[in-house]
Amino acid sequence: MRKVLFIDRDGCLIEEPEDEQVDSFDKFRLMPGVIPALLELKAAGYRFVMVSNQDGLGSDAFPEADFRGPQDLLLQILESQGIVFDAIHVDPTLPEDNAPTRKPGIGMLLDYLRDPRLDRQRSAVIGDRQTDLELADNMGLPGYRIGSDGLDWPGIARALLGTARTGEVRRQTRETDIAVKVDLDATGPVGIDTGIGFFDHMLEQVAAHGGFALDLRCRGDLEVDEHHTVEDCALALGGALDRALGDRSGIGRYGFLLPMDESLAQVAIDLSGRPAIVFEADFPRESVGGLHTEMVEHFFASLAQALRCAIHIKVEGENTHHMVEACFKGVGRALRPALSRTGSGTPSTKGVL
Repeated sequence: MRKVLFIDRDGCLIEEPEDEQVDSFDKFRLMPGVIPALLELKAAGYRFVMVSNQDGLGSDAFPEADFRGPQDLLLQILESQGIVFDAIHVDPTLPEDNAPTRKPGIGMLLDYLRDPRLDRQRSAVIGDRQTDLELADNMGLPGYRIGSDGLDWPGIARALLGTARTGEVRRQTRETDIAVKVDLDATGPVGIDTGIGFFDHMLEQVAAHGGFALDLRCRGDLEVDEHHTVEDCALALGGALDRALGDRSGIGRYGFLLPMDESLAQVAIDLSGRPAIVFEADFPRESVGGLHTEMVEHFFASLAQALRCAIHIKVEGENTHHMVEACFKGVGRALRPALSRTGSGTPSTKGVL
């Protein structure tokens, strides 16, 4: 099957000037990030077709020679980087002509739609106008509009190439039965049920401040105490996050901070692939909300083990509730930039995490 990207030119491959006509070299500007993104997409097996409306091309108002210079320069630059187009389709009509070949009409692209080899699920239309999205609808393909909600070429490449960053773990022991699901690229929903209300609230803080969707359900031997529930939830959550991260390429890797009223938690996280925990706290009370404070460090130690990361926490304060909550919120806040996608490479000079 062939994965084909039908790409607009002006405002997509090259910047569109105020008069909406690239008819001289001094108006020629490549769109930011376009070459690295196209190279990523090419490496993933995508093929490229240029589809462009050029109003009145060939008329006195827009001579063919004025179009040809910038067009040839664009093709020369892209070809020098190994980026070529299978075909270039340019419609010269005006909007009032209502030509079937003019986007969003599909007249220029019927042969592609008739080709049984076209991968309709992974092919797409990329442009900068509503008409490009309408063209995508008319072709029955996904559409991406540059500039919409901040979408740029790196974002388009991630959308087309990125696998779902989700993880799921089922952990069953004689003490606990836990099911966890995470989605790193969604901010909700967040649903927690461990049987310990305060612990539920703390886990909600990690997900909410970490910026990821989380569903965690646990049935544990609370008639004994909360130890197994807290420990195993940490291991299951860390395992789900680890699975969602995959090979960890493109992540921010590091995260830092969190004040909570009079309390201050200093948190640093490194998704290094190597478990480590450093925890400094002197809680005024032995428990809060049914959670023994000795289990706070144990939770983060178990999380670091399963997530394969280093977690450093130092918390000070007077109110135990605030101190514990500052730890969980701080870890969530530190996880947010660490989990986020910031590029495509592995964030390590070793080449692997």
